[in-house]
Amino acid sequence: MSSQPPSPTRRRLLMAAPLVVAGGVGVGFWRMLSGMTKGSFDPHDIHAPALNRPVPEFALPDQAPGQGFSAQDLRALKSPVLVNYFASWCIPCVAEMPVLNALKERLPIWGIAYKDKPEHALGFVQRAGNPYARIAADRNGLAAIDWGVSGVPETFLIGPGGVIRWHTASPITETMITNTIMPLADSLKS
Repeated sequence: MSSQPPSPTRRRLLMAAPLVVAGGVGVGFWRMLSGMTKGSFDPHDIHAPALNRPVPEFALPDQAPGQGFSAQDLRALKSPVLVNYFASWCIPCVAEMPVLNALKERLPIWGIAYKDKPEHALGFVQRAGNPYARIAADRNGLAAIDWGVSGVPETFLIGPGGVIRWHTASPITETMITNTIMPLADSLKS
């Protein structure tokens, strides 16, 4: 059985394929850079919920008895609270736990276990120390979509009336607490 060499047309198509792909990537990159120069593309924007708007509608079951919470609970607040999405399998969540444990004396923190098994999430906070006044479970991650969560950890400062006043998609640090979170939280206390 003899194999015939590819036809000239097929050879040209095979040779052109990488150029077409590279051209598509180049156009996409050019559009991104173009958007950055016009101020319409922010590489740090990760579909975060709009600041100074009410928390999204949600109701999450408890992770531990009596600790679930909802948008209604946050809207009933008279003082600020930090809402922290976390997971037992999240390495940056482990890193931020000492900072959250130190902060809990100054500002209430409510936790939401993201796509985690209840026994794993509870074991995590027992090992790392529990900074949370309340813990809810977002087992399927659907509430996180409405919050604009792109991963864990993510933290939101919720002001009185359930309004989102600040958000970060990175672990909480001492610098954030000193320079941003506490000054803003203190200004929101009634």
